[in-house]
Amino acid sequence: MASPRQSKKANLNREPKRIQNQPGPPPQKDAYARLLSQHRSTKFSLYLEQYAKDLSFEREDSRTSPSLRAQSDRLNIPQQNRESLLNDFSDSSDFSPSSLKNKGEESSLSLYMEKLSTRNAQQDSERKQGVSDRQRRGQRRDTTTSHDGDIESGEELGSLKPDDAKKHQKQQRRNKESNREVASRETDSLVGHPQSPKKSKTTGQEQEKMKKSKKKIQSKQPDERINTEGKSADDAQTTRPKSPHVREKKVQQSQASSASSPADKSKNKGGRGSKKQVFESYMTSEDVSHGLKRGELIQGQLRINPKKYHEAYIPSPDDTRDIFLDGIVARNRALNGDVVVVQILPREQWKVVRSDTDCEGASESEAQKEHVVKTKHVPKPDVTVEEQCSDQDELVSKCQNIVLADGGELLEDPSAPRSTGEILQKTAKVVYIVEKKHSRAATGFLKFLPDKAFAMFSPVDHRVPRINIPLMDCPEDFSSRPGDYTNTLFICRITNWAADSNFAEGRLAKTLGQAGEIEPETEGILIEYDVDFSEFSDEVLDCLPKNLPWAIPPEEMNKRRDLRKECIFTIDPATARDLDDALSCKQLPDGNFEVGVHIADVSFFVEQGNALDAIASQRATSVYMVQKVIPMLPRLLCEELCSLNPLTDRLTFSVIWKITPEGKILSEWFGRSVIRSCVKLSYDHAQSMIEAPEKLFSAEELPPVDPEHPIDEIHQAVLNLHSIAKNLRAQRFSGGALRLDQMKLSFTLDKETMMPQGCYVYQYRDSNKLVEEFMLLANIATAHHIYRKFPELALLRRHPPPKAKMVDELQELCDQLGINVDLSSAGALHKSLNTTLGDDEYTSARKEVLTHMCSRPMQMALYFCTGVLKNEQLFKHYALNVPLYTHFTSPIRRYADIIVHRLLAYSLKCGPHLGLSTEEVEKRASHCNDKKTVSKRVQELSTELFFGVFVKECGPLDSEAMVMGVLDQSFDVLVLRYGVQKRIYCKSIVGLQSFHHRKVGKKSELTLVWTAEDLENPPAEQVISVFTLVEVQLKADGAPMKYSAVLKRPEDIRS
Repeated sequence: MASPRQSKKANLNREPKRIQNQPGPPPQKDAYARLLSQHRSTKFSLYLEQYAKDLSFEREDSRTSPSLRAQSDRLNIPQQNRESLLNDFSDSSDFSPSSLKNKGEESSLSLYMEKLSTRNAQQDSERKQGVSDRQRRGQRRDTTTSHDGDIESGEELGSLKPDDAKKHQKQQRRNKESNREVASRETDSLVGHPQSPKKSKTTGQEQEKMKKSKKKIQSKQPDERINTEGKSADDAQTTRPKSPHVREKKVQQSQASSASSPADKSKNKGGRGSKKQVFESYMTSEDVSHGLKRGELIQGQLRINPKKYHEAYIPSPDDTRDIFLDGIVARNRALNGDVVVVQILPREQWKVVRSDTDCEGASESEAQKEHVVKTKHVPKPDVTVEEQCSDQDELVSKCQNIVLADGGELLEDPSAPRSTGEILQKTAKVVYIVEKKHSRAATGFLKFLPDKAFAMFSPVDHRVPRINIPLMDCPEDFSSRPGDYTNTLFICRITNWAADSNFAEGRLAKTLGQAGEIEPETEGILIEYDVDFSEFSDEVLDCLPKNLPWAIPPEEMNKRRDLRKECIFTIDPATARDLDDALSCKQLPDGNFEVGVHIADVSFFVEQGNALDAIASQRATSVYMVQKVIPMLPRLLCEELCSLNPLTDRLTFSVIWKITPEGKILSEWFGRSVIRSCVKLSYDHAQSMIEAPEKLFSAEELPPVDPEHPIDEIHQAVLNLHSIAKNLRAQRFSGGALRLDQMKLSFTLDKETMMPQGCYVYQYRDSNKLVEEFMLLANIATAHHIYRKFPELALLRRHPPPKAKMVDELQELCDQLGINVDLSSAGALHKSLNTTLGDDEYTSARKEVLTHMCSRPMQMALYFCTGVLKNEQLFKHYALNVPLYTHFTSPIRRYADIIVHRLLAYSLKCGPHLGLSTEEVEKRASHCNDKKTVSKRVQELSTELFFGVFVKECGPLDSEAMVMGVLDQSFDVLVLRYGVQKRIYCKSIVGLQSFHHRKVGKKSELTLVWTAEDLENPPAEQVISVFTLVEVQLKADGAPMKYSAVLKRPEDIRS
């Protein structure tokens, strides 16, 4: 190790040159300091120490290093070869002691030093020209940025002087390299201690060469850079450094081979030019199997944080805090949703988590300590603001990282709080991918790379890596006119991701159209989430009835209970075309009622094992978007032959009860039937009947009605069903059920253009509740029936209870906020939500905010096969508080219901044997779970797309909003008029003089100080805490579909 005296001497040697050449590179100690502060590899730090030590010995001996002379010669080699060499050393993994065997110590460091000197010069130049830190760093793509995630905000450029604009753009291009981080190959490089910058030196000879090569290095392609999570420069402060260069070589040699993998070309190169592996090789399936059995490995589904995409998690097997995966290297090429096997890292590499934060997330300026034990690297406050996520998944992950500090020592239990108020969270790395559930498709934009045989594809979803695309896949004029495609949305599919490359390889699948337009964006969503929206094949259509119009065969009619003369009707949304269910209610002479739920008999048309069954099984669910439906079944079935359209004979599966007016079930019947619906009511029609029990409705007020059944008969049946449903509902909730209602946004669309004309929060009313109660009753009855008949084959639906740790944390948060909420059971929570929030016009808003908080610990409901899950206690549905539940009532749009229908038919001896084993039923159940999750996400994205377009076309939009959560530099609001949630950053509020954060226990509060509107009045203060009412304005951003919420100055503090 060099002594302090030696370090001073080296600095003195450098000083004269720095004085003579003022614009030259800054002292190398700055470069090292910056490098070491960014790089966390222990091996790399130790290597630099050793290098500095060796170099000091060389100086003392006053000898000229042969390796330095060799390096000097190498700096004069042709540009192409030098570029190849630079690429070879772009990975941090190249700078480990083991790499010296292949590359030579001096060459590796010297080349890297060239890059560093260039970077320092660029940064100094920016400082002199007044470029702000924010501009150098760039923005996240969530704000107004280019498609590459680099800042191109009109506001930022407008803040510069006009004659500086071009300089600014050049600086941005140069900074693209310096803002990218080098992906670290070793997951154990998560720990490290920054070394003193004094330990680094360079000879004057080396410095001279660096200066000479400065211009050459700067002239390299600025847009070639790696993609790990580092799509925006903000993340450069919090993740490991990544390579600033695309790691491909010799592409210029053959344009004809442009479709071949650039990464593959380097594999054949041996010795000094060979690439180091970025990712570890996967374990063999045999090793994985043994490791899982021994408990050394853990299997789970990978969840990547959509806002902080260097963070990923898998569930812990013991149902405690999630296991953390830090960075792309730890993920080892797995994508969001993949089922992976991970290996827990050594304890000293586990993540330190503060335990005194609340469920709204850590304070922004001292956010969760995302470092490992003993490492004190804290992100800059202005960076951390951008990192805070408004996504529920992020908030869930933060809740999972929180426990209450009790001052105890960390002994054997890593999740117990330490005396410092911190806990450890296990970290891991992926060693095997069990199932690639991610579609490997992504929407995004193309970037032209001069002199390359490939283009760069930048996905919109930053959780997906950047992808090299062969130029022959791109539009014909893309190379000559790349600017024409700046705003064009493409679909790309990943075909390979080599272990020695930071980039994936892929093929361009389709050109979608202009970004921000509804149809291209919608198609992109569907492809990215692997939703099959193709036309049904001829093989599938051949399975449908041929003789149209189709009629029920007489032999089938004879096998069924004929209910065509009964008063049976449907109640659905006005726009619904796939009518799954119908209701009937007939008063009996003894004062009781015969109530029937009649479900479309889809399994009659979808035979087991044919092509129609296969496609229905694969699609698993219909997908509902704002402007259209992607059906599970061909439209002939879902809109015609199966749909319970009015005044038409239809095949059904019925469950009929004899029930008392109070809702007590006296008897039950299941069977196949034939019905003829007498009217198609909308929820609005049924609601009108409920609200006007004495009114005589005319034919003009309703859709066409079967003359066999007077309108009054239908009206009375609706009223009787409503009365019974109220009693059933009351019994359910008094028995401990829970319903978490969340606001749902609906749109009115232009019939021709399908563009949004208006939007509103959907109202859940008594007519909705009526239908829901009887559907729940039918599903519960069917679950008991099929489980009793087929204890090893029944397909049921379970809802696990919320995670206990998260519930405890939420309970403490509510207590400190002064909210009287009992989270001990589903029933207790439901009662709390409906009794503790006051009685005024904002009661529903407060309930919505609290519901959102309470939904975070909740788990997803899941389909499962009873033969696989042996413990009956695990069958329970937490929210409904029932022991058994399934889905029976929507077979037109859910494949799980078709399986249940088949089980039901076989149990009643009116259908064939279910040709599935226990394992096959479980496999279908798991697939249905996946597709249901995807369907829900696609529906949400469709709503976000339409609302973004609506804000752009009709905004700005004013609304009241209620605060949902408070951090130290921002707060989340629920926009009451539209039911959307947005985050407001204090630093972006116009007219704000200052803001102050205060926290007592878990209760967080912001005081906003507004600038006085005139000199006579002092600055006005506004206090922001949970449930505070504020005024906001929604305004479109520059990026497609993006909008922000702007806090308005309160009226009551205006001058």
